[in-house]
Amino acid sequence: MDVRAPVLIRIAAACALLMGALLPAHAAEIKALRIWAGPEYTRAVFDVSGPLEYRIFDLDGPDRLVLDIESSSFAADFEAAEAAGLLKTVRSGKQGKSDLRVVFDLDEGVRPKSFLLPPAEKFGYRLVLDLYPKTRVEPVKTVEAVLPPGTSRNVIVTIDAGHGGEDPGSIGATGSREKVITLAVARELKRVIDKEPGMTAMLTRDGDYFIPHKQRYQKARDAKADLFISVHADAFTKSSARGSSVWVLSPRGATSEAARWLADSENRADLVGGVSLDSRDDTLAAVLLDLSQGATMEASSAVAHQVHASMSRVGPTHKNHVERANFVVLRSPDVPSILVETAFISNPAEERRLNDPAERSKLAEAILDGVRNYFRSTPPPGTWFALEENRAKASRHVVSSGESLSVIAARHGTSVAALRSVNKLTRDQVRVGDVLEIPQG
Repeated sequence: MDVRAPVLIRIAAACALLMGALLPAHAAEIKALRIWAGPEYTRAVFDVSGPLEYRIFDLDGPDRLVLDIESSSFAADFEAAEAAGLLKTVRSGKQGKSDLRVVFDLDEGVRPKSFLLPPAEKFGYRLVLDLYPKTRVEPVKTVEAVLPPGTSRNVIVTIDAGHGGEDPGSIGATGSREKVITLAVARELKRVIDKEPGMTAMLTRDGDYFIPHKQRYQKARDAKADLFISVHADAFTKSSARGSSVWVLSPRGATSEAARWLADSENRADLVGGVSLDSRDDTLAAVLLDLSQGATMEASSAVAHQVHASMSRVGPTHKNHVERANFVVLRSPDVPSILVETAFISNPAEERRLNDPAERSKLAEAILDGVRNYFRSTPPPGTWFALEENRAKASRHVVSSGESLSVIAARHGTSVAALRSVNKLTRDQVRVGDVLEIPQG
């Protein structure tokens, strides 16, 4: 046996690698261009056949963004989406002998961000361009005004339609896309919440575009929301799986997010209302965060149980209890957050149900019912629910020792006859501990 063989093999392999480096890279094919326009940025995604080299630069007079892709060409069946958002038109042509140039005509100057994504799940290589307006004005955070006596504010519910844009989510048995279903449910949920006294809803997205997970719950924090609801439609390998489910953050997820927040000086300051915590205050920061997270997780669990109970009355639930998982969208340290899996989109019967507006309305009403019950039992201070609770307490009287019906009537500025009528009393005698309704007006 020739003992030099392994050495020769290594030398040959090295030569092959060297020759490969000297040869031009294999030409990449551009298969498709997809464009999504959101309120904050426009995303353009090129589906490409493999890794590629590219460069981006901008021009003004008029505003344009130029993308040069080395050793590339359009595939024979190339599909291009229509321009949208910040893009007016998209043009392309050859640059030199082998490169491809794509020109984006813009409504205004942009700040581009780009990255190449490797294959993942059903996607191949993707070149992603996110275009942000240069002139974008950041929202100014204001201190919440103190409410005048006798007035109240609405509770704010942030509704997050899962997936969106290039992320379709799960695909149903007949081709329904989760991102479409979740947006339809979210819009219906917003509609019924906005009709409810004392409640206002806002959507994290109101169109077909993608929002990173952390930005979704940050939108709730920026809005000073009282509750965050992320809407999804589950999928499973077995088409027989069915039923809705409600999820809250697992303790492991809370712990990992706590570490991230404590490592971020901006987040630390935010936790204590703008008071900066320096490195000597790690213990104080940890205690404050632990208190905040503990209260938030307790509230999340309480509202989740109410929503789960309500949804179980309008259809099957996948399990008979609230579930826990480390979902990124549930990691807000100070906004109670739940994730609702409305049904299994992979189940043909439930897919049909999710596509039926009447069924989506039932789902929305069930979620609203649970949310309403939670805020009635735990009204945030200063809200309409808290004011109504105080009014209800004011309209009731618990009989104490030595009180008679006439004494109670005089105390509340009403008559004995009115007290008898509203409480359906047949006599004037009352007992200690009785709860009487006080006539209004």
